[in-house]
Formats: sequence, structure tokens, C-alpha cells
Amino acid sequence: MSTWIDVEGIPVAVFNIHGDFLAIEDECSHESYPLSDGDVEADTVICAKHGAQFSLRTGEALSAPAYEPVGTFPVRVENGRVQVRGSCTE
Repeated sequence: MSTWIDVEGIPVAVFNIHGDFLAIEDECSHESYPLSDGDVEADTVICAKHGAQFSLRTGEALSAPAYEPVGTFPVRVENGRVQVRGSCTE
């Protein structure tokens, strides 16, 4: 399950993988398309537009047609609330 949020002007997709929350930029690096619309298999998201796959843990592009990674964001759960920090890593 995923949802998207705005973090300091950057669209971010937040995924719940069996209680482990992971956040990545919500834009495929191949062609601007929301990754939150894609299917999730294990800890990989598959872009719904062209099928590029990305690691939800590292942002690494795992398959063509994407070759560039997407940014990841630190996530924590505090008092039942999911919090995403605004600085991303690539």
C-alpha cells in the first residue's frame, strides 16, 4: 500500500511494507510519472507507465528503461504517526 505526500515541494511516495515504512521520490526517473501508482513486489516498486523497477530501500533503478535512481527519505513512526524528513538521499 502506498500514498503520496508533499515534502518541502517534492512529491514523495510512502509505502508500508509489512509495517516497515519506506519513502522515495514519487516520480519515475525515466519519465515523469508517479511511482505511487505502481505495483509493489517485496521491496520493489514497478512504474505503471513503462515497467521500470526501483528499490524502495535505496532508490536504485533496477531495470530499464530507468537508469537513474530516485531519492529516498528517512521515515520514522512516533506516537502512531508516520513522519518523513524533508532531506532526501540519492
